Amino acid sequence: EVQLVESGGGAVQVGGSLRLSCVASGYTESRYCMGWFRQVPGKKREGVFAIGPRGATYSGDFVNGRFNASQDKAENTMYLQMTDLKPEDTAMYYCGIDTVCDPKIVRGGYKYAGRGIQVTVSS
Repeated sequence: EVQLVESGGGAVQVGGSLRLSCVASGYTESRYCMGWFRQVPGKKREGVFAIGPRGATYSGDFVNGRFNASQDKAENTMYLQMTDLKPEDTAMYYCGIDTVCDPKIVRGGYKYAGRGIQVTVSS
């Protein structure tokens, strides 16, 4: 069974930083796309950041250099470092994994995804 567990969310003030973590287990493919997407109730999912099987990265237009992602493949863990957070970054953040990074997948269409973690940015 594939499981993805996110951690590190919470409440932060405008301009603050958070680091999200995602630990994956049970995924047996050696090459994969792993990434983050977010969703606000009533709105479409937005791709935040993804890393492809050969290391290529993808990020949403709203990132503007504020976020970065990294992987520790030995620990099956992916991190999302978020800085200069804004109120519009408030959302539930999800970690996902799939075999490739195509546009539909990185926008939140991963075959497997975690339960999500809330990030709230207040002014």
